[in-house]
Amino acid sequence: MTYCVAIKLNAGLVFLSDSRTNAGLDQISSFRKMMIYEKTGDRFMVLLSAGNLSISQSVREILQTTQIKDRDDAEGITIWNAKSMFDAARVLGAAVRHVHDRDGAALKRSGVDFNVSLVFGGQIQGEGMRLFQVYSAGNFIEATSETPTSRSANPSTASPCSTAC
Repeated sequence: MTYCVAIKLNAGLVFLSDSRTNAGLDQISSFRKMMIYEKTGDRFMVLLSAGNLSISQSVREILQTTQIKDRDDAEGITIWNAKSMFDAARVLGAAVRHVHDRDGAALKRSGVDFNVSLVFGGQIQGEGMRLFQVYSAGNFIEATSETPTSRSANPSTASPCSTAC
């Protein structure tokens, strides 16, 4: 079983993942499940993956070249030119859907579910840090800060939100 978790705090984002993969009863190995995408001084993004390793590897590769367009005459949006983390998460969702369109039917014929869960977060210059959970369908939700229901002697220790896959 794969684990990854990200926590959105007032002080920043925390990302954790394991590296163990179980490809069968006799074959246990490891694979990096945390990827960092960075353009120094402009953007820093982290992608955590869980689920089917072949699907997550495909999504990670396609993510670096996927473009989405809001209008036919518009420049394609990629993770490298997105103006917001929301748009970068949209690009990631498009990459998941691309892999599903390409491989989903073949996987289903082989009795394999299209199973991938992704946590994606970071910061693009000009906006605050943001954190998203992306599902197998390519849709996503954003982690938002929540007001704690009980008071703490030290408000900075209250954890506003977490996302796990």
